[in-house]
Amino acid sequence: MKVHLIAIGGSAMHNLAIALHLKGITVSGSDDEIVDPAKSNLKKYGLLPPAEGWDASRIDSGLDAVILGMHARADNPELIRAQQLGLKIFSYPEYLYEQTKNKTRVVIAGSHGKTTITAMILHVLRLCGKKFDYMVGAAIEGFPTSVKLTEDAPTAIFEGDEYLASALDKRPKFALYNAQIALISGIAWDHVNVFPTYNDYINQFARFIEHLPKGGCLVYCKDDGELLKLAKNIPEGVMGIPYGLPEYIVENGKTFLVNGKGKISLAIFGKHNLTNLNGAREVCKLLGVDTTDFNRAISTFKGAARRLQTLASSDDGTAYLDFAHSPSKLKATIEAVKEQYPNRMLAACMELHTFSSLTKEFLKEYKGTMDKADYRLVYYNPHTLKHKKLPALNPEEVKNYFGGNVDVFTNSGEMVAFLQKIIWKNVNLLMMSSGNFDGLDIRKIASKLLGNLSPGTPQPSNGL
Repeated sequence: MKVHLIAIGGSAMHNLAIALHLKGITVSGSDDEIVDPAKSNLKKYGLLPPAEGWDASRIDSGLDAVILGMHARADNPELIRAQQLGLKIFSYPEYLYEQTKNKTRVVIAGSHGKTTITAMILHVLRLCGKKFDYMVGAAIEGFPTSVKLTEDAPTAIFEGDEYLASALDKRPKFALYNAQIALISGIAWDHVNVFPTYNDYINQFARFIEHLPKGGCLVYCKDDGELLKLAKNIPEGVMGIPYGLPEYIVENGKTFLVNGKGKISLAIFGKHNLTNLNGAREVCKLLGVDTTDFNRAISTFKGAARRLQTLASSDDGTAYLDFAHSPSKLKATIEAVKEQYPNRMLAACMELHTFSSLTKEFLKEYKGTMDKADYRLVYYNPHTLKHKKLPALNPEEVKNYFGGNVDVFTNSGEMVAFLQKIIWKNVNLLMMSSGNFDGLDIRKIASKLLGNLSPGTPQPSNGL
């Protein structure tokens, strides 16, 4: 079998290419730019295209399928050639379904927490000796790639993104997996470039629920008001399983689950993560994992990459990196760190990087989200706005959108200079972005900051 991936250099696409190669499928691909880690990963498996750029001659009638990546446009010459030859063309999620249509498919959806919940489920299933295929949107300890496809695994676990499938298919990705077991973690408006109103966004999840098959299951967070409304319309013949925050305690910077048999030590923390844990527990039950085995396995889960990932630590503070960029994620992550360390101050830095976060109509959603941090820093690069073809933003505007009590930076060096003036004694650092703060070596900076006990600390953020 021969498959060609257009836009093979994407994070998801290059992992799919590797998974198909390991399954024994002949894989080729193309992209106009391939950078690390995709470049190194593809080279390792002999899948790196000989040259960058699009070339219609790569497409011939001997291909069994062409998979179209998200950033490939409708006028791509390779896509046009595939259409002319009448080849089977799939979006990324369509092809994952094609590879798993005879398996039980579990789809983890929601505006926040879906990567973490998926990672928790994979971690538990692996430790419990279960066979499964998967796709997850972040690196996880114990999993060499973010996609795995096999012939014999009875189950496939997919992280279900609500973003569009491809340039040709404007349906949300999660709709194309045809879930039999679905989990929705919560709903908070995002992706305003394709869902311009709140109702547009909500409707994607409503349709996702409507299309669940008889005999299927919907696991949903009962603490989310919008989701509770949608759960009232679960189709006949579909089981609804609500979940919420489990009982827990925090002692000396350590979180424990509490049950009838005592305390279970966890490597993760935060109400949002504990709620995610309960969602993962319900899915694992449906897949044959009992509570005792789940608790034993989840106690060793350290989190997915960029999800409250520890960058550096000292006796006086810890630095974390988190993917939080939407208002709900930002607020939950800040509150989690403050609850875990109530006697430490918190310096929280957030980068506005996504299309939504840089849109004036959406920025008002951030008001008050950083209030529980002691130092509140917001960074954005004006060039990102130009690249996304968005109107310019004035730092004072951004400050007002957040409630007037943040320090706004448009130069990453100036942001770091501000942080360097803090006396890092009993202070935690939280760096939050779906980007990379314009290439800053955040781990190195964090390590240096936590050793900084020099005088001249700035005052906590007060908007002045």
